[in-house]
Amino acid sequence: MKFTLSWLKDHLDTEASLDDILYALTDLGLEVEGVENPAERLSAFTIGYVNSAEKHPDADKLRVCQVQTDEGETQIICGAPNARAGITVVVAKPGTYVPGIDTTIGVGKIRGVESFGMMCSEREMELSEEHDGIIELPSGEVGQSFTDWLAENDPSKVDTVIEIAITPNRPDALGVRGIARDLAARGLGTLKPRDADPVPGTFPCPINVTIDDTDACPVFYGRVIKGVKNGPSPQWLQDVLKAIGLRPISTLVDITNFFTYDRNRPLHVFDAAKVKGDLRVHLSDGGETLLALDDKEYTLEPGMCVISDDNGVESLGGIMGGAESGCTEVTTEVFLEAAFFDPIRTAHTGRKLKINSDARYRFERGIDPEWTPVGLEHATRMILDLCGGEPSEVVVAGEIPDHSRAYKLDTDRVQSLVGMEIPPDTQRASLEALGFTLDGDMANVPSWRPDVQGEADLVEEVARIASLTKLEGRPLPRVTSGVPKPILTPMQKREQIARRTIAALGYNECVHYSFIDAASAAMFAGGEDATRLENPISSEMSHMRPALLPGLLQAAARNQARGFADMALFEVGPAFHGGEPEEQHLLASGLLIGHTGPKDVHGARRAVDVYDVKADAEAVLSAMGAPAKVQILRGAQGWWHPGRHGKICLGPKKVLGIFGELHPKVLSHYGIKGAAMAFTLWPAEIPMPRAKSATRPALDLQDLQAVERDFAFVVDEGVEALTLTNAAGGADKVLIEEVRVFDEFIGGALGEGKKSLAITVRLQPQDKTLKDEDIEAISAKIVEKVTKATGGVLRS
Repeated sequence: MKFTLSWLKDHLDTEASLDDILYALTDLGLEVEGVENPAERLSAFTIGYVNSAEKHPDADKLRVCQVQTDEGETQIICGAPNARAGITVVVAKPGTYVPGIDTTIGVGKIRGVESFGMMCSEREMELSEEHDGIIELPSGEVGQSFTDWLAENDPSKVDTVIEIAITPNRPDALGVRGIARDLAARGLGTLKPRDADPVPGTFPCPINVTIDDTDACPVFYGRVIKGVKNGPSPQWLQDVLKAIGLRPISTLVDITNFFTYDRNRPLHVFDAAKVKGDLRVHLSDGGETLLALDDKEYTLEPGMCVISDDNGVESLGGIMGGAESGCTEVTTEVFLEAAFFDPIRTAHTGRKLKINSDARYRFERGIDPEWTPVGLEHATRMILDLCGGEPSEVVVAGEIPDHSRAYKLDTDRVQSLVGMEIPPDTQRASLEALGFTLDGDMANVPSWRPDVQGEADLVEEVARIASLTKLEGRPLPRVTSGVPKPILTPMQKREQIARRTIAALGYNECVHYSFIDAASAAMFAGGEDATRLENPISSEMSHMRPALLPGLLQAAARNQARGFADMALFEVGPAFHGGEPEEQHLLASGLLIGHTGPKDVHGARRAVDVYDVKADAEAVLSAMGAPAKVQILRGAQGWWHPGRHGKICLGPKKVLGIFGELHPKVLSHYGIKGAAMAFTLWPAEIPMPRAKSATRPALDLQDLQAVERDFAFVVDEGVEALTLTNAAGGADKVLIEEVRVFDEFIGGALGEGKKSLAITVRLQPQDKTLKDEDIEAISAKIVEKVTKATGGVLRS
């Protein structure tokens, strides 16, 4: 956003220096990005008087001029056609930098005659494009600074141009009036009244307006002004527009551009003689074309807000007008438009058509809807003053949208939110200076501030005006004492423990997307429509993952393809069995492939097996607090090897985890070479401890001697060892501490279809030393339980 210092002072009555204004702008959040001060650029130029001008002896077009300066008479060679005696000129002495020609003047000889300076044209001083001759001043004292002369006679030429950065939440600062309001609230001056009385119409408006979609354009004001005389705008208006980088076009167009920057009020003027019939604001059907004012033709898409007459589309609402109905120097009758367009639709239209205009930039950020009719009256008044004419009555379609809202002003929140102590009266005065209306504790937000959406925004405005640079750092008082309570939930703790424990076992962690392809999801009991993504990143990420193993297998396949044969990978994260937020669960999965280590001379290297992942799974479960006594059952899902896996359970339906070898068909699908061992754990299935304590439980040591007894049973070959050990352990759950298989024998004298399983039972007494009769009694009970459960007999 660019504006000149004099333009700012048209709205702000201030005696503040330029430095104070620049500092305040940045401190208020309107960061100054650049300052152009022509007075500094032209400070070295002075005024001189040409005493005489004689023809150069060796050049017909050159003149040898004797010029009176503050340092006395000096000789200057000049080739300008108007160089003559008796004129007051602008002199650049030796050593002066001339910006228009990017040259520092020195003493030199031209065709053998010395020259001690230069008499300048307007283009050489970057005052205009005029370069047909040197500057002739109507008056001026010899030796006077040229910038001082300009400040007295043509101040627009040395007007300071300020450029500030506007954040998207401050559309009000896209008008000079809004910037002046902020500075006045800071205390750098007083906001000048700039009201305009409504202009009464002298005849009914011959052009009516209808709105088909009030969501796209809630309100539309317009009027016809006939008998206008268009042409070049006055010099002051051209100077203002040139200073901010706009090209003056004609008075009518320049007026609309002026109010775009002056009040953040985009306007548009149609050549009324070129408008056929009435105007209609509606949404485009798609396929229409518009030759815009930038001389480019645009093909519209459905849903764009346009203004049409009987000929078709004449303007893109809130973005740009059409060339067919644009004003020219021969325009004598205009239709002046002031409307409010939906910011979101305006932004979408501008992006699709790739049109960047001042109007779009402002409408998509939000203009003041309440100033729509006022802006029409201000523009009407300026058109009548500069172009003459006779205005019609105002035609109105739609209604101004109601953006009124109010929030409670809690003066104590400035201290709690910002840390500044500002008196309540000062807070209220700051808000009133910004245009807020206070009714008790309620602050009514002005229509030009769409960014204020809550009580905290009121605090921000108060702190912004007071200046956050005054904020002093103070240590906050300690609000807690002692050791703070833990903030992690039990599941978060288990997730952390699982991740650290598996990593400590030598696994490398993988982190994958939660999305997998449909084939992998179906292979692991997923792939339903409930877990399918509506807009997937790619075909390989179409479903939410039902398990972690697919990602680990894909990582293993990539590593094998690169020559890494031995791998230990793991991941801890969510998996999904439905599309609802609660239909997800935390898993911890590990994958072992290859061998236990590198080749060695001792032959200790071996292929990983089921017992490796079983031990790792049990270690992780133990670290997360799972009970030591569990059951190992079969019957896992189809991606596990049917005879080489086990479910770690606390009962038939309480599964804590699964370990084992993966099914060959799964490995074939992913291109995995060799066998793969894996485990998957469900941390949420581990029972929560009954007693919550921050300390560890007391160490339970037994001072009574444990006893071990060995048993060998002859059973059918199909009997599982698990069935036998579970039966033996059930003989006395208190006294029997452990049951383990230590030998298996098949064949020989046992006969066809029989096998021998040998177990060790460890008895740990709790209150007294076991006697022989106690051991014999529990042994008999073990034999009875095993015989009943397996149909086997004690081997003799």
